[in-house]
Amino acid sequence: MGLVRIELEDFRCFTKTSIEPDPQGITVFTGVNGSGKTSILEALWYLGHGASFRSSKREALVRSASDVAYTRAFFSEDGRSSSFAAEIPRTGRAKITMNAQSVRSRRMLAEHLPLTLFSPEDIVVVRGAPAARRELLDNALLTLSSPAGAAVEAYEQVLRQRTALLRQAQGRLSSQDSAALDIWDQQLAEAGKTLADFRNALLLELQPLASSCYELLAGSAKAKLRLLLLPSYEGDLLSALTAARAEDLRRGLSSKGPHRDDVLVELDGMDSRLQASQGEQRCLALALRLAVHRLVTAKLGKAPILLLDDVFSELDEGRSIALAAGVPPGQSLVTSAVHLPPSMVVDLEIAMGNSSDLADV
Repeated sequence: MGLVRIELEDFRCFTKTSIEPDPQGITVFTGVNGSGKTSILEALWYLGHGASFRSSKREALVRSASDVAYTRAFFSEDGRSSSFAAEIPRTGRAKITMNAQSVRSRRMLAEHLPLTLFSPEDIVVVRGAPAARRELLDNALLTLSSPAGAAVEAYEQVLRQRTALLRQAQGRLSSQDSAALDIWDQQLAEAGKTLADFRNALLLELQPLASSCYELLAGSAKAKLRLLLLPSYEGDLLSALTAARAEDLRRGLSSKGPHRDDVLVELDGMDSRLQASQGEQRCLALALRLAVHRLVTAKLGKAPILLLDDVFSELDEGRSIALAAGVPPGQSLVTSAVHLPPSMVVDLEIAMGNSSDLADV
């Protein structure tokens, strides 16, 4: 599936613009800081994930002089056309449609609009909080298969219900609430085991790919990389939920489960979060992203649309060349303030000036 046009209206700094990238090759956006390069990638990411990769505050996406932002993307594949659109109000519920039909499932978005994002902030996947590592896995599961994506969403739904009941109880459970919590504990334990199984299977597939990608990016002859899921509880989840019930009730949250798990990224026998250098951490983060991209490409039979947000400014020439060479062929949207590696032939370059209102290109 190739992106043939993306439209932004009152999105970030844009009043209204329409951009037509190369649907099969590389499109590079160049320009000064603040000209909106990253916002174009962000708008497309929002359509594929229902969220921004830059901010958790949805109102930040809406241009200051407006109350609603819009983004639309149009695709073509084998003579068939499709479209995605998002209406993003400053307050209230956002709406995403696919071919004019409302979409409420992140799984459906990820399956129909597979995307891979590389950004300078990717280093948090290695040295940041566990949430970044969980997000990497779950975004991959949402894209890879319907059963895996369904497991992610099923767990999230049950978790919301259990947590809502804990908060509603305000530290005291009636007999009726206690019975309801027993049911939610059972469902959360079942959904949590399913999700953990999918995450463990994914890590087994990613480990050799990530090792290979790290060796490519770091120029290392051999690197011993291990990826291991670290549960937030011991034993089975149902027993852990039962043991933590009093504390969960007091705090109004669910303290045990896959939403609290972590992933150990071990390089040559050492925890990379604590003992790897910044250069090694950056290479590891890129290797993990590239491994997911390669795995999704192999499973789907085609590469996701690749979004590279000013990544090459963070890399030396050797690693830039290695990253460009390691990416499977497909459509890429790239923002850059530096020259691209020679192997990355540019099909279309869009220069963005100080004006936030790009003409139709």
